[in-house]
Amino acid sequence: MVLVGKGLVFDAGGLSLKPTTDSMDYMKCDMAGGAAVIGALRAIALLKLPFHVIALVPATDNRPGENAYTPNDIIYISDGTPVEIRNTDAEGRLILADALVYARRFEPAFVLDFATLTGSAAMAVGRHASVLFTNADPAVRDALIQAGWHTYERLVEFPLWEEYGIMIKSDIAAIKNSAGREAGAITAAKFLEYFVRYPWAHVDIAGTAYLNKPIPPERGFPSSYQVKYASGVGVRLTVAFLRLYGQRLFG
Repeated sequence: MVLVGKGLVFDAGGLSLKPTTDSMDYMKCDMAGGAAVIGALRAIALLKLPFHVIALVPATDNRPGENAYTPNDIIYISDGTPVEIRNTDAEGRLILADALVYARRFEPAFVLDFATLTGSAAMAVGRHASVLFTNADPAVRDALIQAGWHTYERLVEFPLWEEYGIMIKSDIAAIKNSAGREAGAITAAKFLEYFVRYPWAHVDIAGTAYLNKPIPPERGFPSSYQVKYASGVGVRLTVAFLRLYGQRLFG
């Protein structure tokens, strides 16, 4: 199994600069996917779970500068795929694409990625759930969703219909990195799916990775379970997924 986590240590949006009202206030947390993957890998090792797990964390930042990439650029993913840049603030999917391509060499049974990828996901479900996309068997999908309920890191599945893939087609490259605001979480996931050659799930944690205020206790969980600021979302989910269902699915 391969874990992939987005590691944007700060995201100003690049030349497609984010509005400054409050949109950069928490961008130091744009590496939450990478942090979740590293945390999960450490927990798996400490618990001595009997699985071969590899973690990939593409890490960088995204700031304006003389060497920054620009809208209308054509860049190449590591497998040679040309990508038209429509928005430099859609950078996370580019580094994740490189990691997903790199993961192919391991011939994984399953790849699970975490990323604070889109404001669209946060707008859709808020801070009470993360958004799941997957091409994996229903048994894997159901196990992820059940692990989410078990840990109170709940998942809501969104579709990967081909109509959304059409939205990221480009006239001058293979695909473009942004299709605009409409269905933004889904088109971002379709971008990632373009590079996938194995069973895979993508979890968009944009709404759950960083909390402006703690989530009050519900369903018997203590009040300190999800505190203010970085939530650590993804660590418990991954560990529960492997502990509860890993042997049956991948053993």
